[in-house]
Amino acid sequence: MRKHQGGCHCCKVAFEFEGGPLTDGLECNCSICGKKGGILHFLPASAFTLKTPREAPTTYTFNRHVIEHHFCATCGVSSFGEGTDPKGNRMAAINLRCVEGVDPHNLKLNFFNGRGI
Repeated sequence: MRKHQGGCHCCKVAFEFEGGPLTDGLECNCSICGKKGGILHFLPASAFTLKTPREAPTTYTFNRHVIEHHFCATCGVSSFGEGTDPKGNRMAAINLRCVEGVDPHNLKLNFFNGRGI
């Protein structure tokens, strides 16, 4: 396990999380993910730490309002989201494009059909 660092482009939103090597990510085609183009990595909320004030990101929810999509109001980058998994556990969804040292071209992408839900 190691600490990974990440955040938005202007650094007003910064986070860290604990985890193993980042070798794969999830690509979703739902109405928002398809437009944002993020590559997601899910982890328990307890492994995620927001290093900037909780007020730093702006939050957007839609549809069933179960995922809080966070983005920076200054630079517009969507670096993470928060929600619950199907069992009710709090989760964080990290945009791997916003994690230091991660090259998206080296990730194995797993596709999720979010439009089919």
